[in-house]
Amino acid sequence: MKFIRAFLFLLAIIYCPKTFSQKPTPTTRILFIFDDSFSMYGMWGTGNKIDIAKKFLGEFLDSIKNIPNLELALRCYGHQTPFKPKKDCKDTRLEVPFASATSNASHIKERINKLTPTGTTPIAYSLEQSASDFPRKDNCRNIIVLITDGIEECSGDPCAVAMALQKNGAFLKPFIIGIGLEVNLADVFGCMGKFYDVSNESNFKNILNLVLIEALTKTTVQVNLNDVFKNPTETDVTMTFYNEADSNVMYNYLHTLNHRGNPDTIILNPDITYKMVVHTIPPQIKEHIKLERGIHNIISLDAPRGSLLLETESTNLYKSLVAVVRKHGDPKTLNVQSFSQNLKYIVGKYDLEILCLPRIKINSIEIKQNHTNSIKIPSAGILSLNKTGFGFGSVYSEVNNKMEWVCNLNENQTTEVIYLQPGTYRLEFRLKTQLEAEKTIEKKFNIESNKTTTLSIF
Repeated sequence: MKFIRAFLFLLAIIYCPKTFSQKPTPTTRILFIFDDSFSMYGMWGTGNKIDIAKKFLGEFLDSIKNIPNLELALRCYGHQTPFKPKKDCKDTRLEVPFASATSNASHIKERINKLTPTGTTPIAYSLEQSASDFPRKDNCRNIIVLITDGIEECSGDPCAVAMALQKNGAFLKPFIIGIGLEVNLADVFGCMGKFYDVSNESNFKNILNLVLIEALTKTTVQVNLNDVFKNPTETDVTMTFYNEADSNVMYNYLHTLNHRGNPDTIILNPDITYKMVVHTIPPQIKEHIKLERGIHNIISLDAPRGSLLLETESTNLYKSLVAVVRKHGDPKTLNVQSFSQNLKYIVGKYDLEILCLPRIKINSIEIKQNHTNSIKIPSAGILSLNKTGFGFGSVYSEVNNKMEWVCNLNENQTTEVIYLQPGTYRLEFRLKTQLEAEKTIEKKFNIESNKTTTLSIF
């Protein structure tokens, strides 16, 4: 394998049919699919991947062996045939069939400790074969946990496998954990589930615990981002969940509305009190969030938004033009928005300072729900300036017989091009070699949109 990876897929498959009679507590069955391909010899953190994976999975198995109504099984791949001279893309086998966690936790731990990384990575084929690992049983919930250090190496398509399982009444929903995974490779798994970046070994353990939380407690969370009408229509914004006790980041999710238009379900550890920051502009914050274990929790937060579009009239001569956005009456910079960019803001009033020459200040811009406020300024004109030599100078705007500073000239250049808003201006200039104030040269000129004004100073 070319890359060092660690992925954890949580795949919820095969939900048992419902009946109208009262049923006993369902059995949860977890099938571990363990990567024993040759690349598991690669280094990660304090050791190589195979040893660290064995360690954390072993600890996890010890922690769940006494949980009632839980059955475990183990499938491995890449552990029977060396990847050279020819890789075996069917190298996968059920090593420990299902039995209670009480008996099987130790059997699985013993088996993985005997594994020696050998072959290749047939992820899609292993997932496909795992469907037959679950004996038919009523009143059950079946979970697949795939632990792997790399992407598919056998031209298989895990997404296609997921679709096939769905057509057969299965639900494939992975949680993906990646070590040093490039963004473009993370996108490969976007059709399968949620991606988690593992920056250290402890994160691997946290994800395993997250699997347990979903498998056994079914503690789910729905975040409603409400508009001004109190409907949960706002979406497509990142949410950060902090542990309120120590301010550590626990989860990051990009808020999503599902195909029915409802907020997507996420999984959070119910043992933590959270502070949630929704990264709108400006951010919206909810503190002291406590979840109720084993049910579907709803977190509501008002985050109504409208849009601000910045444009220039007709041709835009500016190479780059931005505006400083501030909350109305607040001198703190909230955002710097580029022209021709349409951004969403929390509804309310804002002040703009457009960084053209001269600067344009617009106060009390109102952002309304689901409305785009388009702000247009005149197109710039160009001042083409030729000087006889190096010197000091400035440009001033002239409005109602009052001069206001616009910009200084470059004292070490004899030619300059300056983009200016339409208007009447004065230029004051003196050569460095002329030390008398009366040698100041003054030029009056006008700037028109999309036109060039040439000015020579002699």
